Amino acid sequence: MSVWGVCALALLSQAPAKNPAVPPARAVPASLTAPAQPATPVAPPVRENGWSALTPEQRAALIADKAESPLAERLLGMSEKFLNTPYVLSPLGEGQGVDPDPPFRLDAVDCLTFVEESLALGLARGEPEVPALLERIRYASTPTYEDRNHLMEAQWLPNNIKKGLLVDVTRRYAKADTVSVTKTLTARTWQSKSSMALQLPSERQPVGTFTLDMIPLDKVLEHARGVASGTILVVMREDLPLKATRITHLGFVVQKKKRTYLRHASRGGYNRVVDEDLETFLARNARYDKWRVTGVSLFEARRPPATLASQPAPVQGSADVGSP
Repeated sequence: MSVWGVCALALLSQAPAKNPAVPPARAVPASLTAPAQPATPVAPPVRENGWSALTPEQRAALIADKAESPLAERLLGMSEKFLNTPYVLSPLGEGQGVDPDPPFRLDAVDCLTFVEESLALGLARGEPEVPALLERIRYASTPTYEDRNHLMEAQWLPNNIKKGLLVDVTRRYAKADTVSVTKTLTARTWQSKSSMALQLPSERQPVGTFTLDMIPLDKVLEHARGVASGTILVVMREDLPLKATRITHLGFVVQKKKRTYLRHASRGGYNRVVDEDLETFLARNARYDKWRVTGVSLFEARRPPATLASQPAPVQGSADVGSP
């Protein structure tokens, strides 16, 4: 499988790894999300995440506690429990078929599954609701590999916006600095090696032009302090016709100690979920020249309207917007 960025691969394919516990070594370019490497790499110490020490009863009580709190507060609490969780490429699947990885786990994440599981846990009023919520986030309608939201611009973002789970708030924060960008998928896109690795039948290969708001990379820090904690930040690169996505990473904005951080699952020198100073993260992105990073988009999570809570997402039309 062609690898064109570690978390970009996770966002594109989420395909099963041969060994789901330990990702194989790959000859890849420096990760967008990896910190600068020391001259002599040192294996990071093994740390427990906040879920590992909990009994099943404690975990259930934690998920149910303060379930009606503001969603941003819930997301911060649930995502914080993942700090130090090891990065494993594509750790979730359908438990069978093309991707037999487990449909839920708390001991390993990549950048996308970290956000998905944090959303499901934060939205849940109790532990029994978590699997259905995660399924709703990860799939267009049915929990099958072909129906999974593989592509961010064409599937994951628009489907979750239609379901009332997300709202694009990029323009709210960046105002006049916001620019409109597109990602176009064509039949030629699906002939590339990386796109074919998805193993999607032709009738399930999205085509068309998908539009998003973006804050240019050199403008992000001007607006970063105003972005609410718990907001989802997605990283965008330049559009390449043979790449099926231009979104290569995502995480949560966290405001603390008068600084802005990105809480994200990072592979490389971190190899785990961390809170990284956003200025440091963006500076590294600005130096990445093999596939240029162009900016970020911002999304606010919402509790879905009750009428949509148990229904599949509509295929067309505007979304009903949930509550924060």
